[in-house]
Amino acid sequence: AARYRYRVKKEKAVRLPFAFPMSKNPFHILLAEDDLHLGLLLVDYLESEGFDVKLCKDGEKAWKAFQSGKFDLCLLDVMMPEMDGFTLAAAIRKVDQQVPVMFITARSMKDDKLKGYDLGADDYIVKPFDEEELLWKIKALVRRIPAGSPSDKQEVLQLGKYRFDVANQSLLLNGKTKRITGRECDILAYLASRQNQVVKREELLTNLWGENDYFFGRSLDVFITKIRKYLKDDPNLKIENVFGVGFVLKVE
Repeated sequence: AARYRYRVKKEKAVRLPFAFPMSKNPFHILLAEDDLHLGLLLVDYLESEGFDVKLCKDGEKAWKAFQSGKFDLCLLDVMMPEMDGFTLAAAIRKVDQQVPVMFITARSMKDDKLKGYDLGADDYIVKPFDEEELLWKIKALVRRIPAGSPSDKQEVLQLGKYRFDVANQSLLLNGKTKRITGRECDILAYLASRQNQVVKREELLTNLWGENDYFFGRSLDVFITKIRKYLKDDPNLKIENVFGVGFVLKVE
């Protein structure tokens, strides 16, 4: 087995947590790696650099984590049980065209790299690698993310009887907190910024998915249905369909 060049720098100076550009929020990384030893080493190193890391030991668990959470970067091993990294990347790209994806793999064949880029990968690093090389690749990807992206939200909004905490992806009503997914949060925040105004489907899809197509449109409808259920306890707050046009968040 290849030996990985990970070094523990105990003499390292204390660093401030790495922050998302123009934001005080931590930078969330989804790490899919079936080598538990390597995965824990990467978690330890990246968290020492100020990142928040979610480690999943197979592709299926990583896909479930992606669907239920909100991540600013995905680091995916290629050879994993249950679901390989290429399949996972394809699934991620079907629902999110914006989140950066980097493959971490022992594969160095040209065809494998081209397949990864064809699936929408932003970068590729081959094992064994130096942890500082990985760090600089991550920082290079971070710099490409425009300020004011959906991850850069900190406000708390009042929506009817609900308090909508965008940064923490939660809805509060009568002392009870409902945690929502990152995509649900993005959609609700977008509609909330245009209360009582019609928002076109094409506008939502282009701004949140980066593309307007049939699959994303169906996904949007599913998310809207879920958000309606979350808001059902306030009869003066509802999301209405505007046939053939889009949606409007009505706040009475």
